[in-house]
Amino acid sequence: MADDALTEGITADDSLAGGPLADADAVLFDLDGTLVEYERSPGELLDLAFESSGVEPFFEVEEYFDRFEDHLAPGVSITEGRANCFAAIADDCDRNPDLGRTVAEAFADERDHARVECLPGAEEALSALAADRALGVVTNGPPEMQATKLESAGLADYFETVVFGGHDAPAKPDPEPFEVALADLDAAADRAIHVGNSLSSDVAGAHAAGLQSVWVPAQDDVEPEPEPHHSFSSLAGLAGLSSGE
Repeated sequence: MADDALTEGITADDSLAGGPLADADAVLFDLDGTLVEYERSPGELLDLAFESSGVEPFFEVEEYFDRFEDHLAPGVSITEGRANCFAAIADDCDRNPDLGRTVAEAFADERDHARVECLPGAEEALSALAADRALGVVTNGPPEMQATKLESAGLADYFETVVFGGHDAPAKPDPEPFEVALADLDAAADRAIHVGNSLSSDVAGAHAAGLQSVWVPAQDDVEPEPEPHHSFSSLAGLAGLSSGE
């Protein structure tokens, strides 16, 4: 891995402090799984959805995770993609696909986008970096839903721009949403970094747009592909970059 900083707390090593990250004028962040997470896990919501819809459970949340991206495409909302996913799972289980759509509707009803919380180190990192860097968000998802999360987590005021992939521009990993954010911040790609938890959309997208990538929270049991430029176990590791420590 490019820079092995997989420990808790502020772990920026000398190569990070003196390298491109320390010289960055702008820092872009992913939202879900990077800055915030839902108070209730998808597994808890799926259990509630089966219960409230009166449908006997016929799949586990891991199958939803494994198959969800197969049902996403340009112009397909997360809610619609989830319904198609649940319907396909039902069909594969010799159930009526409409049962899957019923469960998906109940899942959507239970999901409250205001019920999110900051991930460890998020506020500390943003506060430190905002002192001398322009900050932005590049997130895939509907503007209303994602903006609600930012406001509810108390993070919206840190950012000078928010780009909603799939709406303002193509979804990550397309380079365009990164380019839009950098244009808003009047920053060059070679003096910017992107921080995110997804290798396939955040790291790959940052590389496609010419940015340095930071993978967080990195997983030491995963061989990253594509390989990020830098990695941290939590956002607390970014706080030291504000002063080049």
